[in-house]
Amino acid sequence: MPAARPNLPIPPIRHDASLFARVGLLMYTVLIVYASLYPLSHWHSMGVPFWSFLFAPLPHYWTAFDVVVNIIGYMPFGALAVFALYPNVRGVAALLIATCGGGLLSLLMESIQTYLPNRVPSNLDFLTNECGALLGSLAAWRSTRFFLEESRLLALRQRWLYRDAGRGLIVVGLWPLAQIFPLAYLFGHGQVLPVVSSWLGALLERPVDLGDLLRRGAELQPQQYWLAETIITASGLTGAVLAASCLLRKQAPRAWLLTALVAGALAVKSLACALIFEPENAFVWLTPGAQGGLLVGTMMLSGLIFAPHTAQRRLAIFSLALSIGAVNYAPPNPYYLATMQTWPHGKFLNFYGAAQFLALCWAFFAIWLLLRPVERLKGK
Repeated sequence: MPAARPNLPIPPIRHDASLFARVGLLMYTVLIVYASLYPLSHWHSMGVPFWSFLFAPLPHYWTAFDVVVNIIGYMPFGALAVFALYPNVRGVAALLIATCGGGLLSLLMESIQTYLPNRVPSNLDFLTNECGALLGSLAAWRSTRFFLEESRLLALRQRWLYRDAGRGLIVVGLWPLAQIFPLAYLFGHGQVLPVVSSWLGALLERPVDLGDLLRRGAELQPQQYWLAETIITASGLTGAVLAASCLLRKQAPRAWLLTALVAGALAVKSLACALIFEPENAFVWLTPGAQGGLLVGTMMLSGLIFAPHTAQRRLAIFSLALSIGAVNYAPPNPYYLATMQTWPHGKFLNFYGAAQFLALCWAFFAIWLLLRPVERLKGK
């Protein structure tokens, strides 16, 4: 008769930390800082202590829109903080840390705004931001098991995406949000020369136009603007979609997922135009040049999304670099600028600083992701 086997202890289930949440929390914090301190210029002391806003009466003039925006703006921070602390800190402790972290960040931003003449620190903003962090923390605390432990979504992620795709998911997920800022060219991200020129002009106390120096005063004809937008749109679309494709395993429904990504980006673009420039201008971005770029990009992607990952990664880097170079070389479209000045602006311009940050930096984030060794991007 065989000897009875000893009762061995069952090893506990291992729950890994969420790289997606931790990188997302870092990037969202940077976004909050940029949006809170935009335009980051004309710093000087107002002659009042930086904490004085805390003990001032509540503002007499405020709108429900501002309150809702302040609450919603900090909800992702609270949720990401709870998910980022997992599995080292869980439960009520994670809830308290995330909520206090959101409050401290808001307090710091409001205090620094004391030294910015274009921003007004407010104790109401601080309270609503803290409320948003609390609501986001509560939602994440109640849903940690669903998202990080026993989630079908997590199972699909493991089946469709490579193991180390967390950073890539953050970058790709920000692409639709990068469409909020009104750009002269569809998917024309990374246009840094005007911003750098403005900074240099303020530093040197005289006008500086690096783009004009690069072009040597050359001007484009209307048909050349059309061609420039076609190239910028096609290369920006190709680079973004191929960057997302590099994260997908062979068994993933690649065509459906990438189509949904592009559709989401265009939907965000239309919604942003409707909110910024009134509903009748929702599709004003769909110019002839943008239509041509979408057609050319779609034709290119119809074959490239099934290419080997190494080829996709290299082509994505090339396409994004081409888009950055073209959008910085092409002069501002005078027809677009003249039309923009005639559009009525809505309240959504409160997001101007954060939206501009994403529009400027997204392409560089994507290239950084793609330049990582392909073995690490795919995972083992």
